[in-house]
This record gives sequence, structure tokens and C-alpha cells, in this order.
Amino acid sequence: MQNEHIPVLLDEALAGLNIDPNGIYVDCTLGGAGHASEILRRLSAQGFLYCFDQDNYSVLRGKERLATISDNFTVIEDNFLNIKKHLEILGVSKVDGILYDLGVSSFQFDIGERGFSYHFDAELDMRMNQEQGLRAYDIVNGYSMSSLKKIFYEYGEERFAPGIAKRIVIEREKKPIATTFELVEVIKKAIPAAARRSGGHPAKKVFQALRIAVNNELEVFEKSLQDALTMLNPQGRIVVISFHSLEDKICKTSFKDKVDVKIPRGLPIKEKDIIREFRLVNHKVIIASDEELAKNNRAHSAKLRIIEKL
Repeated sequence: MQNEHIPVLLDEALAGLNIDPNGIYVDCTLGGAGHASEILRRLSAQGFLYCFDQDNYSVLRGKERLATISDNFTVIEDNFLNIKKHLEILGVSKVDGILYDLGVSSFQFDIGERGFSYHFDAELDMRMNQEQGLRAYDIVNGYSMSSLKKIFYEYGEERFAPGIAKRIVIEREKKPIATTFELVEVIKKAIPAAARRSGGHPAKKVFQALRIAVNNELEVFEKSLQDALTMLNPQGRIVVISFHSLEDKICKTSFKDKVDVKIPRGLPIKEKDIIREFRLVNHKVIIASDEELAKNNRAHSAKLRIIEKL
């Protein structure tokens, strides 16, 4: 099945990485290889690209696409949580750039049987790593009402979380909620009619929350980013593209902690005497242009941040 993959904020990400043709780069989220292929094109015979992905389909398709460009790449079939461990095994301790393009790949949404999208009827799955045990089905049919409410509130910022959680518990007592369309109907029953008529698809926030919970996305990203910050060469950069306010908050906070040097009160140290390890390349978050938004609807919530090791 061929699905078009349009990389979000491509030009901005490439500019942010400030690619050295002889450098070593890491794409933590291979996906459809949209960003990775353009990074690889910019590398010389001395440069190298490492890619991470835990999705079997992404790995297969990404390898095929990158192989048409050059052999200077390795795809690591694992979650980017383990970025430091895998690269050290390969003898790599420092790199010149790292890219995170968070969220779900276009074709994961577009392949209906993966269960990520409320536009296709499929089993409630949502696993990025299809070998892991936990599925959206298990959360929807097994978690307590309070746990469901917390997931929908925190990961989906869904204001109707209590009613949706309650309705799920009521409906699953009759029979398991097994498919995406069945869950959509339950969500619709729990949301007031007036609210359903505005603000986009009524299931959007719940599906987002379930996906994040299934894949433990926020905790994984935070741990990986902390490791990535220790792996940069001088003038090396990390570029993060996020699609969720909590992802962006993790990135913003992690970058700020590295840039802001806290001086103990009373010490006679002037601002010009402070030696910093990192700098923010963009103090204001970068978002998609009107031109890109017209071509790619998935760029609407994208935010890009860049940090550089000094």
C-alpha cells in the first residue's frame, strides 16, 4: 500500500540542523523517511545518518527509500528511548545533529487497520511497536473510570473527559468496545450535541490521548531528549518538531534548563562572565507557513524548537 508522506516543516528542520556534509546525524523518528532522505542527500561519503523506528512498516519502507540515495545510513529497529545505548554499541558517543519529529507518521494514520484513525473502522490498536502487548483496546476495556478520565484530561485536554469515561464504562459492561467506530459512537453519546457541532471531530482528543498512553510517548520523549543533550558535539544541534502542547512543554522546559544558568545569590558574578554550554537557536517557536498549511493540513499544530551545543 503506497501512502504519500509529506514531511512537516522540512525546510525549517534542515536549516535548523545546519548540516555539515561530513557530520554524523540521527533521525529519531524515521517514519516515511521524509526528513531522513533529505538529511542523507546533504551528506558526503564521510557523513553518516542513524535512524530509529520501532514500527516494522516504517523500517521496511524507510530503508527502501534511503537505499535509493546512498549507503551511508543505519536503521535501528527500536524506540528512540534507547538512543544512547544503541549508538554507544555502534561506537558512536557524539553526533552533530539529532531530529525528533514526534507524533504519528502519515501512513500510520492512513493505514486503517492500525487503529490510529477515527476515519477508518478497525480494531482498537494504536501500537507503534506492534510487538508490544498493550493496545488501545486494553485501556478502553480494562482501565478504571478514574484512570480513563485522567488519560483523557492530561493527554487529550478533553473537557468532557468525565462524561466520556463514564459512558465507556457503561457501554463496555454490555459488551467490549472493540473497534474505532464503536468507540467513536460511545464518545458521541457522551458529548453534548452543541459541542459535537463545532470544534472538529468529537473523537479527536480521546484518540490522541489513547495513542499517547498506549505508546508512553511523553515519558519516552523526555528521557530520550535528556540523553540526546549529552551526545552533541560542539555546534551540534537538536531539532524537535512537536504536535502536542505537552510535548512542546517538555522540549521548552528541557532546553530552558540547559540555557539558563542559575547563579547562587550573593556571588559576585556578572552576566558576561557566565560560561554557557548551550544556546537557543530560535527564541520564538517556529510554526508552519501559510503556504505549507495550504498543502499539508497535518502541519497545523506543529511547533519547532532548536538548541545548539556551544
